[in-house]
Amino acid sequence: MKDYIKRLLIAGGLALCVSLLFLGGKTIKAETFNISSETTHWIWPADGVITDTFGTRNGKHKGIDIAAESGTPVYAVDQGTITRSYYSGSYGHVIFVKHKNGTETVYAHLQERLGEEGDEVEQGEVIGKMGSTGNSSGVHLHFEIHKHEWTYEKENALDPFLAFGPESLGDSVEVFGREDSAVNIRTAAVLNEFGSRGQNYDHESEEDENNSAKKTEEHESITHIVQSGETLWDISIQYKMDVISIQEANKLDSDHIEPEQSLIIPDIDPDKVYLVKRGDTLSSIAEEKNLTVQELKDLNMLNDDTIQINERIMISN
Repeated sequence: MKDYIKRLLIAGGLALCVSLLFLGGKTIKAETFNISSETTHWIWPADGVITDTFGTRNGKHKGIDIAAESGTPVYAVDQGTITRSYYSGSYGHVIFVKHKNGTETVYAHLQERLGEEGDEVEQGEVIGKMGSTGNSSGVHLHFEIHKHEWTYEKENALDPFLAFGPESLGDSVEVFGREDSAVNIRTAAVLNEFGSRGQNYDHESEEDENNSAKKTEEHESITHIVQSGETLWDISIQYKMDVISIQEANKLDSDHIEPEQSLIIPDIDPDKVYLVKRGDTLSSIAEEKNLTVQELKDLNMLNDDTIQINERIMISN
C-alpha cells in the first residue's frame, strides 16, 4: 500500500512538472515578438542620411537619426493612432504613433507637427516636418521604435535597423525606396497624393520648388520658426551664432520674439563655424583647421566625439 501511494505521488509530481513546462513554453511562445517580420511592409520615416545609430552615447541613444534639409516631410511608417503630440524640452516637437502590431513609434525634433492626439493616420501620411527643436544640435529626425509602448526609461526600445534592414552610419535612405513589393503597392497611392518628397502636401508650385533649389545651391540664409519658450539666446546657441547678428539680419530693435515668428539665420562665417559634411570626424576637422580635438570639444562644449551631418562646429571664438 505504501509503495502504491509513493508511486502515485511520484507520478503526480512528474505530471505537474510536465504541465508547468508546457505552460511555460506556451507563455514564452506567446510573448515572442519578431520585429523584422512585423514590419516588412513599413516605409522609412523620412528621406535623408543616417547620422546616428541605436545604442551610441554610452547606450543612451535609443533610436536612429536621419538628417536632411529643414522642412523635409516626415511620414508615418505604418497606419496607426497618434497617442501624443506635444512640445518637449528634449524631444522638441514630437509625435508618437501606436500601430496595430503593438509597437509605438516616436518622431522627434520636428519643425512642425501635422497631427493631434487621437488622430488616425495612414501609412505614408505626412505627420510633421523635419527640424531641430528641443535638445538638438542640427536639423534631423530622431526616430524610435518601442515594443508595446514608450516609457520614460525606454526599456522597450528596439533598434530600428531590425525593422528596416542593416543600414549603417552615413547611408542614404528613401521613404519609398524599400524593395518590398507590399510597400510599393501600398505606397503607390500615397506617391500620387503627396509626391515623392511631399511637395504636393505643401502645395508648392513648380516655381516655388525651383526657388527653393536655387536657395539651397547658393547656401542662402535659413529660416527658423520660433517655438514657445524660446529666446534669442537659445536660438543663437542652437545655430552657434551671436545674438546681435540674428537681430541685425531680422532688423530687430530688441530681443523680444514671439512663438511662430520667422527668423532669418544669417550665413555662417567660414572663419568661425564649420558645417559638418558626410565622412567628417572631429579628428579630420581638427587637422584641417590646425586645431586639436580637445580644442574643438572645448569650443563646442562637447562631452564626446559624436557629431552629425549639417551640425555647426565652432572653429574660432
